[in-house]
Amino acid sequence: MTGPTVTRVLVADDQTVVREGIVMLLGLLPGIEVVGAAADGEEAVALVARHRPDVVLMDLRMPRCDGVEATRRIRAGYPGTEVVVLTTYADDESLFPALLAGARGYLTKDAGGEEIARAIADVRSGAAGLSPQVQLRLLERLSGESASGAAGAAGVPGTAGAAGAAGRVPSGERAPEPPDGLTAREAEVLGLIAEGLSNTEIARRLYVGPATVKTHINNLFAKTGVRDRAQAVAYAFRHGITGSPQ
Repeated sequence: MTGPTVTRVLVADDQTVVREGIVMLLGLLPGIEVVGAAADGEEAVALVARHRPDVVLMDLRMPRCDGVEATRRIRAGYPGTEVVVLTTYADDESLFPALLAGARGYLTKDAGGEEIARAIADVRSGAAGLSPQVQLRLLERLSGESASGAAGAAGVPGTAGAAGAAGRVPSGERAPEPPDGLTAREAEVLGLIAEGLSNTEIARRLYVGPATVKTHINNLFAKTGVRDRAQAVAYAFRHGITGSPQ
C-alpha cells in the first residue's frame, strides 16, 4: 500500500522572520514537506531548479528579482512547479501581474495555516487557490470593467463590451460575440472559473456532467492560449466575461 501524498513546498520571502515563520507553520501541516527557503527571487529560481518542488509560496516584493519575474521564470522553465503568491498586498498592481505571470494561487499574509494548506492542495489539483478576499477583488474588478465596457465598447468583440457574453442580456438585444472564437457555453464556463468555481461546482451550476465541463475547459484553453486556471481568470477579467446568472 502506498502512503499519503506529500507535497514538497519551497518558501520565498526576503524577510527572515516571516520566512522562518512560514517554514515553521508549514512544518506543522500534515502532508507538506518544506524542501527549501529563498531570500529573493533569484534564489527561488535556483532552488526550484535544484529541488523541483511541487509548489512555491512566493512573496512579491523582494530584491534582485521580484516575485512576479521569479514566477514567470519558474512557470516557463519548470511547469511542474505551481506558484502560490503569499504577500502583504492585495492591490491590483500586485494581483494581476502575478496571475498573468502564471501564479495559480494568491493569498495575503493574514491567511491562517488551514487556508494556506487549502490553497496548496487546490493548485496541485488544478484549481485556483485564491483567498476569499482576492476572489472578491477580482469580482469587483470584473463588475467595474463590465460597467465601463457597456458604456464605452458595447458590442465590440474582444473588449470589455463582451462582458455579457455569458450573462444576462436585455430582452430584444443580441449578446455580443465572445472573443477568440469562444462559444457562448465556453464563455459561460470561463466566467464561472473566474468566479472561483471548481469543475464539480460548474457542472452542478450548468446541470451537465464533469466530463462535459472538462471538455469545455480544454477547448477554451486552446482557443484563448491560456495555460492554467489562474491565467484563465486573468483572461476573463481582461475581456469582461462573467459567469451565468444565478
